[in-house]
Formats: sequence, C-alpha cells, structure tokens
Amino acid sequence: MEIVESVDSIPVQNPSKEEFSSSDLKWIKFGTEEHQDDVAIIPYARVDEFIIGECCRVECPTRFHIEKGRKRSRGSLKEYKSDEYLEYRLYWCSFGPENYGEGGSTLPSRRYRLNTRNRAARPQSMRGCTCHFVVKRLYARPSLAVIIYNDKRHVNKSGFVCHGPLDGDAIGPGASKLPYVCDEIQQQTMSLIYLGIPEENVLQKHIEGIQRYCGSDAKVNNLASRYVQKLGAIIKRSSHELDLDDQASLRMWVERNKKSIFFYQDSSDVDPFILGIQTEWQLQQMIRFGDRSLMAAGSTFGIRRLKYPLCTLLVFDSRQHALPVAWVITRSFAKPDVSKWMKALMDRVHAVDTGWKLSGFLIDDAAAEIDPIRSIFGCPILFSLWRVRRSWLKNVVRKCANAEVQREIFKRLGKLVYSIWDEADSRVMAEEFMQDFVDQTEFMQYFKDCWLPKIEMWLTTMRSLPLASQQASGAIEAYRVKLKTKLYDDSHLGAFQRVDWLVHKLTTELHSSYWLDRYADETDSFQNVKDEYISSTSWHRALCIPDTAVWFDEKHHLLAKVQSQKDGDVTHVVWNPGSDFAFCDCSWSLQGNLCKHIIKVNMVCENNREGYQTSSMSLNSLSRLLLHLCRKPVDDSMELDKAVAWTHQMLDRIQRLIELDRAENIGSVVNNLPLKWVSKKRRSFCGKPTTRLTHTVAAHCKTKSRKRKRLSGLR
Repeated sequence: MEIVESVDSIPVQNPSKEEFSSSDLKWIKFGTEEHQDDVAIIPYARVDEFIIGECCRVECPTRFHIEKGRKRSRGSLKEYKSDEYLEYRLYWCSFGPENYGEGGSTLPSRRYRLNTRNRAARPQSMRGCTCHFVVKRLYARPSLAVIIYNDKRHVNKSGFVCHGPLDGDAIGPGASKLPYVCDEIQQQTMSLIYLGIPEENVLQKHIEGIQRYCGSDAKVNNLASRYVQKLGAIIKRSSHELDLDDQASLRMWVERNKKSIFFYQDSSDVDPFILGIQTEWQLQQMIRFGDRSLMAAGSTFGIRRLKYPLCTLLVFDSRQHALPVAWVITRSFAKPDVSKWMKALMDRVHAVDTGWKLSGFLIDDAAAEIDPIRSIFGCPILFSLWRVRRSWLKNVVRKCANAEVQREIFKRLGKLVYSIWDEADSRVMAEEFMQDFVDQTEFMQYFKDCWLPKIEMWLTTMRSLPLASQQASGAIEAYRVKLKTKLYDDSHLGAFQRVDWLVHKLTTELHSSYWLDRYADETDSFQNVKDEYISSTSWHRALCIPDTAVWFDEKHHLLAKVQSQKDGDVTHVVWNPGSDFAFCDCSWSLQGNLCKHIIKVNMVCENNREGYQTSSMSLNSLSRLLLHLCRKPVDDSMELDKAVAWTHQMLDRIQRLIELDRAENIGSVVNNLPLKWVSKKRRSFCGKPTTRLTHTVAAHCKTKSRKRKRLSGLR
C-alpha cells in the first residue's frame, strides 16, 4: 500500500450511517517507510458517533476511555505543519492498558494495582488490551479530525484475545456461552436496583441492554434473569460495616477501592483525617463539563449531624444542573490541608488531560480559604448567596409567627446585603435592624449569636468577589436538597456517626442516581427519570411558567402574583419583586428554598419593568466592577488601550451568550455571526501558509536525501 506523507493528501470521509466504526472507513498508511499508522479523516462533529460505533462492534464490544489529552488555543502557533493538533486525545480500550489478571502488571505511571481473587479476571476488570487510537483535531482545519489507529486488535501483549465473546477464558470456562455484561449495562442495572425500581422492570431493561451484543435467545434471557436476581441479592446483603470499628472498616474500604480515591490521609496527632473520593465516571464528567467552565464547592454539609463534614465539588452539566464530581470528607479547612487534596485532584485531572482548566470557581462560605483555589486552579472566584439566603429565610419563617413581620424582616435583611455597594456602615445598619424588630426576641437572639459577630466578614466577601447568578445558586441548592434526602432518610441507629456509612451512601445510592440521570438524558431513555431530572431545579421549573401568568401591582409596586400551572384557581404572591431577597408564600419557599415563582418574577422584572428593581445582584456586581475599572486613575497610555480592548471583548462574549440563551432557533444566532473568508487567498489563515513550491522543494529534497542514504549503504 502506498504511504502518504502529508495530511493534505488524505481525503475526508463522512459515512452515511448514523453510527459508524473503523470497518466503515478506508484507512490510509501515513508516516515514513520506517513507521506508519492507519489514518482516516472525518468531520470533527462526528467523532462521538465513531467512538460509539467502535464500542458496539459485535465481535468485541467494549468502552473507550480517555487515557491522555492535550489542547492548544487558536492562534498560539505562528508556524505549524498541516498535521499539528488543536486538540489531542488518546482513547484506549477500557480493558487496558493494564492487566489485573494473573501474571498481569500495571503501568509504571500507576501508583497502585488492584488484585482479583479469581484466577481469571472478571470481564469488567482490565486485561491488558492494547487496542487504542488517537483523535487529533487539526489546527489548520478545526472542522476536521484525524483518527490514527495504532492498534485495532483487542489482544494483550502476547497477541491473544483478552476479552469479548471470542475470549473463552475471560470469565472462566464456558464464557462464550454467557451473555456479555459491559460496565454500562452493569452500572445501569445497579442504579435501578439502588433506586428501588421493581425487579421486573430492572430485568426488562437489563435484557434490552445485553441483546445489543448477544441477540434474543431464551437461554440468554434465563441467564440474565439469574444475573439480576443475584446482583439484587448482593446489593441487599451488602453492608457498610466491614468491621465493627469504624476506623478499621474505613481502612478496609480504602484498600479495596483505591481507584475511587484521589487523596487519603489517616488521622494522627499531627495530621487531620481527610478522604477524597472520585470514581472514574466522576473524573470523566469533571474533565468533560469542567473544562473552560465553572466549578462550585458545596461546603460544610452535616457539620452538626455527621461525624465529619462533607464538602462536594460540583460542575454544571449540559443542562446547567449541578453534578457531583468529587467528595471530600474532613473536619479541617485550614489552608495547608485544603491545598493537599486540591493539588492531588488537579494532578489526577492533568494526568488525563494536560490542557484542562477552569474558568471560575464558586464558593458559598465567606470563611473558605481562597488562596489554594487561586494558586492551584488559577481561575477567578465567585461567591454564591444561596447559603446566606436559605439560612435567613428558614429561620425567619421558623422563629417569627406573623407573616407580615416575616416579609418585612427578610426585606430588611436584603437591604443590608444590597448596601455593600453603598457608603453606609453595615454595622450601624445591622444594629438599627435589630432595634426595629426588638420584639422578635427568638429571631433576634439567633441573629445576634450566629451572624452579628461575622456579618462584616460576609459582607466584605460579597463586596470583594463577583456574585454568582440565581441559576447557579438554584442548581447548587437542588443538589443540596437531593443530598439531604438521600442521606437523612436512613433509619440505621448511630449511622450518622460512622464514616463508612457516609462513604457507602455516597458511592452507591447517590452516585447511581446521578449516573442514571445523565444516562437517561443522553440516551433519551427512562422518560420518567429524565423528566424528573430536567425539572429538578427551580430555574428550569420557572422556564415552564408563561409571562402571561405573572401580574404586578402597578400602583404601589409592592408585590407580584403568579398563577399556578397545576391549578388555575391558585395564585402565589411574591413580595419585594425583582430582588434576590424576594419573599413568596408557596410551601417550597417557606422551607427556605429559592422557588420558581421568585425566579420567574425576577426574569420578567429584568425586562425593564418600571417601578421595580431590574437587575440581579450578580449583574450589579459586574456593573460595579466595570465602573470601578473606569474610575481608576490610569494615565493615557497603551495599558489603557489594552484594558479597553479586553473589556470590549468580555462584553461581546457576554452578549453572545445572552443571545444564545434567549434564542429559540440556533439558526438565527448563526446568521448573525460575522462572515469568515475561506477563499483561495486564505484570509482566515492564522499562521504562515506554505506554498506549493515549498512543498515541492521539500519533497524533492527528501527524495534526494533518501537516495543518498541508500547509496551510502551500498558503498
């Protein structure tokens, strides 16, 4: 076969199938006489379809994970070759590259090795498979991707088939007669069992999954039924107590689940206890949704009821829902201890994708250490108000009996927070607030004990950091509600004071719940689960309320009314509309939550509603930041020009995001984009294009040098 030395000579292929594999492509040898690889070029938008097709090959079904990844930003290279990458990802079969079977080994870069009890490893364990390929998004042509298949065969280093239906020893004798159960099917079945789905429905979904690989057969269905029953029995009999002693039980769990731990430090006289948990699926979601996006830290959960508080790291998925990607169990939030586990987490992510980077980090605690975040993640820090708002609203409703007093107290607390941009003394405003409501003794005692000593610290943090939006706050709050529901429904006596119980709950029920939510949304299956997942945040529930269902008090501008979508005869009253501290009389809001009625009213108020506050605190925070930059005494130099250029670029990006979020049709946004020239003059080419003459001369010189080498060898 002829060897091609330039990517420009390889044709672009676009198979007509919805999902395609390597067998549907024509592979071309690319490289030199000494080393060549099988190469094909496809549209970058169809890379995911190619990976799905490779996973579903009947002769060897599997999954591919990202082993390594690198990225470059556009315009970073002034000179480049035609095969330079913009994005580089190495995909490896999930049955490799390590071998956990008998006589197997781990890669030198791995810190640990998981042993299996059986002589032959389970089909879900690694078997040293060498099948892997590289996907390179071309720097010169970002719309195209080069697939370099280094090894197409699913074999180990000895050349033997190591997994799949063709491997008779993968799960013991008679493996070829048993149905194939991949990680995805097993996780789906486990998730359904953990969520309490009836066994008949679990079995139906399990059989549908394995029929993709084994076809329909009465024997397969019988074996699948036995598998589901056995798995259900194992899950029901499983216990978090591996040992009567909590510390010993936790050590045993850590030893058995090293791949799900990114940091572990046992308690001693010097060091505090720290446990960082992150499964492989969570790592993939962190890389996928966290890159060039936001991450949030939901801190200090269970500080009163649990043995050790729980801190959760969240990213925002494709629907802007909060998705847990790591859990940290510790009582220490000192700067050295926070730096330890943050650095370990960052190193784990960079081991897979060296170009991974955050755009922003959200915190909800004014006492949180922000220096480790800035030094390790290297991104701006934002502050979310949801924790302050929830704490105040919940205690106002609980400790004040009169509804009118509740509304007025919460409104005054909102004014106290909004005063961070005024010159008023917040300490004086807090004292005036306490004097005006001195008759509300129970709430004032709570405010005096819990908030007055540190109110200045909280307001200073809100003033110094950009504030997060209500959508982000609603997503974090939805996760917190789900976490509380999953953890605090256990009737086990003394379970809250055991760390192994907390770890078991997180890695089984909560992890399975979020895995199934994402799987249902991406595959458009389990419609009930998908609908519940989509409507799990107040922001998405607010989008379902039409603008015509909202009425305003045009005379006094004190309230707004929202008609219920379930019962047209019911209306909910929102007081202090337009403010982040609005008060609603619905049951969800009275529990301290940010309800859909408040969000919807604030959305309508943002459309320049006269007489009401038309901007949220996050938008006010951005406006004040830009205004502060404008008022800075900068001399009329080039530094001012750079600042103006960066500001305009940032504002342009914000405007694009707003247009994309509000547009009903993506085509209208695309039509408004600036025109890019792609003619032969190459006006949109960023680097220095090499002419045809240069290609010809280079090829001629390479041929000459090759001839000289051959002649020198003959002499």
